[in-house]
Amino acid sequence: MAIMKIRGGDLDLVEYEFTSFSPGEHIRPCGLQKDYRLTPVAGTVVVRAPARIHLTVLDMNRFSPDHPGGGGIGFAIGVYCTAEVACTESGIEIDYSREPILRHFVEAFRQVVGYTGGFQIRARDHMYEHVGLGSTSTILIAVANALNTAVGSPLTSDELRLLLGCNFVEETEAGNVAFGFETGVGPAASTHGGMVVMGDELALVYRHAFAEGKNVYIAIPSSDISSAGEKEFDLLMNKARTLDYRDRALKSYLVLMDLIPALEKGDLRKAGDVIWEIEFRGSKRAEVEHHGFEIYRYMAALRDAGLEFVGMSSVGPSIAVVTDRPEEEVAAILESAGLKIAIATVVDNEGLKIRVEERG
Repeated sequence: MAIMKIRGGDLDLVEYEFTSFSPGEHIRPCGLQKDYRLTPVAGTVVVRAPARIHLTVLDMNRFSPDHPGGGGIGFAIGVYCTAEVACTESGIEIDYSREPILRHFVEAFRQVVGYTGGFQIRARDHMYEHVGLGSTSTILIAVANALNTAVGSPLTSDELRLLLGCNFVEETEAGNVAFGFETGVGPAASTHGGMVVMGDELALVYRHAFAEGKNVYIAIPSSDISSAGEKEFDLLMNKARTLDYRDRALKSYLVLMDLIPALEKGDLRKAGDVIWEIEFRGSKRAEVEHHGFEIYRYMAALRDAGLEFVGMSSVGPSIAVVTDRPEEEVAAILESAGLKIAIATVVDNEGLKIRVEERG
């Protein structure tokens, strides 16, 4: 693949070779490799992980495909990926449409914990790929927890998130993978539920229940702009980094001084005001403008209609609305703006659900 030039900001005066490789190569143990006492369970581990809305990265100058981090904020929603894992004597059997990304993490996990047996894995995601709902990170955290539970839980939830973040990949051509961008927002939100605030290097700084008793509606505007691959890379590593160099201090200030107090008080409208300000700041502005100004027009119409919390997830184009208004009323507002409800759900404030099904 081509060598991409990285411009803008204070940490990116380099070139990055965006290379693909076979699953299982270039494993990063993250300092977690040691002798663990493994006690494989008799049965199938079933994990359900909620997807996430990724509201913003705090500073894209602090992450790249070979360095997870950058901070960010997001929340879990009632849209789910599931994973089922059983230990076997040998071999790795994977029943999933995007096998390479799972195979790579399985090899990373086996290497770190020293597991020499096999796994039988079945995974199902929420089927909304590359629209900003984190299908890759959600399925990976589900599988990671299923693998860990299946061999006796040698790693903590924080260690699992670290291992996943350092070995986060997206699939490329011919069954290969390449390291992707990972802030840690998705795995943290999926693990713990609610709203999470991440610092650099995948550190979970703050977590709080969010919008309890409220509704979440997601609209997915039509867009012919890719949110994955080379165009996404160019967006994140150039314009977004330049804008975050200018606005990262303001975004962090807004999170600390306004968003977190609003979450503590359960003030949805105030939280929505903060997110609306962030939509025009730093890398978030670059992500929205990546799809053209039509996304801003949509979100402004929803805000003007009085909806409390409106924001685009990740690099889009999905728009999340959090409100106490009923579905019929919100559907009418979206229709007047040229949108429709694609998903009606709630915030998931519980996080992962893990159970073991005994063999019959």
